[in-house]
Amino acid sequence: MARAVPALPAEDHVCPPCGLAYAALPVATAAALVTAVPGLARAAVAGRPDAALRRRPEPGTWSAVEYLCHLRDVQVTTTIRLHRARTEELPVVEPMLNDLRARRFRYADCDVAAVLDELAAAVGGVADEVRRTEPDGWDRRVARLPGEERTVRWLLRNAAHEGRHHLADIDRGLRAGRPPAARG
Repeated sequence: MARAVPALPAEDHVCPPCGLAYAALPVATAAALVTAVPGLARAAVAGRPDAALRRRPEPGTWSAVEYLCHLRDVQVTTTIRLHRARTEELPVVEPMLNDLRARRFRYADCDVAAVLDELAAAVGGVADEVRRTEPDGWDRRVARLPGEERTVRWLLRNAAHEGRHHLADIDRGLRAGRPPAARG
């Protein structure tokens, strides 16, 4: 039996693990966080052996390359959702179906350098849509599941949260694979 699509975080969501509070995040700061993701992602994986980037720290936890693919897809999806919210009246957007994407698009087998380039291009798309959003456009809404509406402001905040949260996941996963420090 298929699992239900999880609900989106609320407009005022506060993430306990990473501490990001959506309601306290100005649009300009959220945009800057999104813009920083490609550079931070490159730095996080720089010099790491390919095997380390593909290793899952735990069976139910994605590898660094799987998280990079997810971050790319979050930014692509955010670009499309921002565009639709700006150009349509209350568009109904598709769920991302993260685990299905990871399996069907074989995230674990993707070329890391190519994914990093695609992530940068996808963030460029988000930035383009942010620039095109009028000051009164941040309260426009999208719908996903029945009764689940979110603002354009939330879309950008969520993209910022995904970047911050999953960059920490990548770092944690890569650190978990390091051999213990030698004791002297």
